[in-house]
Amino acid sequence: MNFSERFSILHIGLALLGRFARSLPRFFLIVIGGGWGVFYSILHPSAWRRTVIIEFRRSLRQLVAGGFFSVVVVACLTGFGLVSQAVYWLGFAGMSQMTGGLLSSVLLREMAPILVGVILLGRSGMLMLTEMGGLTKGGRLSSLNGMGVDPFLIFVVPRTIAMTVGGITLGTLFGAIALATGYVACWVKGIVTVSIWSFLFEVVNSMQLVDYIGIPLKFLLSGSSVGLCCCLSGIDITAEDNLTTLMPRGFSRGIMSVLVINVVIDVILGSF
Repeated sequence: MNFSERFSILHIGLALLGRFARSLPRFFLIVIGGGWGVFYSILHPSAWRRTVIIEFRRSLRQLVAGGFFSVVVVACLTGFGLVSQAVYWLGFAGMSQMTGGLLSSVLLREMAPILVGVILLGRSGMLMLTEMGGLTKGGRLSSLNGMGVDPFLIFVVPRTIAMTVGGITLGTLFGAIALATGYVACWVKGIVTVSIWSFLFEVVNSMQLVDYIGIPLKFLLSGSSVGLCCCLSGIDITAEDNLTTLMPRGFSRGIMSVLVINVVIDVILGSF
């Protein structure tokens, strides 16, 4: 093998390695840029045109109304399965004073943001993904660009903001229903005798300052990341993509974003 053949093989190997290395952070950088674009648009009143407001209202109505039933069902199951069992076994072990701290740390801080993020992704995120993918595949986004209309401002910004508002709304609803359902299950069984307000006060009183910051922040960022990843995944498709390749990729990106956000917030706030 002469020098030119060796150089050609090395060049091909380095090209494949570089392509693989660039493909890993590519979408992550796209999400960062898209997130900054959404934040920049929020701060400028000129971006809130009538079409953007109409799309925001439509997305928010579909998101909250569509995800309400799913959140109620999952919250009730979580209340029956987690809250009631935690109260029962802690009381059985003589550690009932730890009930509030356990529920606030496990249910509200860790489980609720992830479950709400998954509900948003499955109920509304996949719909946004398929809609944006269909618009991109059909060339409608290119047509809008040709007419001087920014698809990012018309579609991505209002849908991401709607997912952010829906995340904090449904997250708060999830936590309240889960705690209330768990209390009712324990009260029916005679496990607890205090009022529901005393039960909720015990949970809230066990929360620390970082919890009042971290829990709403998780709900907000989980919703915004799901909306942003789904919209950008629908835009970032090729001619060879179809639903069988687009939906698994978008779903995995949405799940990964929810998990990463929850871990990063825990690490940052845990240092304080």
